[in-house]
Amino acid sequence: MVETAGILAPMAFILFHIVRQFLFIPVPLVCVAGGVMFGSVFGALFSLIGLTLSSFLFFFLIHRLPNTHGKLSNLKKRWFGEYRNINVSQAAVLRLVPFLHYHLISFCIMEKCKSFPQYAKATVIANIPLAVFYTVFGQFISRFTPTMIIVILGVITLLCYLLREKVTVIKWTEFFKEAA
Repeated sequence: MVETAGILAPMAFILFHIVRQFLFIPVPLVCVAGGVMFGSVFGALFSLIGLTLSSFLFFFLIHRLPNTHGKLSNLKKRWFGEYRNINVSQAAVLRLVPFLHYHLISFCIMEKCKSFPQYAKATVIANIPLAVFYTVFGQFISRFTPTMIIVILGVITLLCYLLREKVTVIKWTEFFKEAA
């Protein structure tokens, strides 16, 4: 079916990546499907394009949705701490964790970057491991033993710790905040 659709198949797949976020379909599932349909190289490329466009849409929509912005900010504080910033290397590793919300990581990248071009560059860099890993190796994940899954999650956790931002800046007024 993909071969007969010609150029429409990749365009439909990229469009599906953009629509995926509104249908609550997990990113790894779509990337695995891209690897099955288009092969490793083109599947990863089309997934990277789709994920990047999805992140760009998120960047422009999040400023128009203050309630969602507040919910993501609270979720970030709960998961990562109030004064913890996620750098691009950590975001790339965290994107590999299937149960972490994709746009929570995008939100963390957005808070770290000062402008859209900086966000765009960081997003592309953070999306590359996700697109490649789940496209190339995603079809083999179902064959992993529980021990191998635990080892992989352990390595990802270790990478997050090693790649963390080692400086925390707390504003003077927040540090000496009066108890209400």
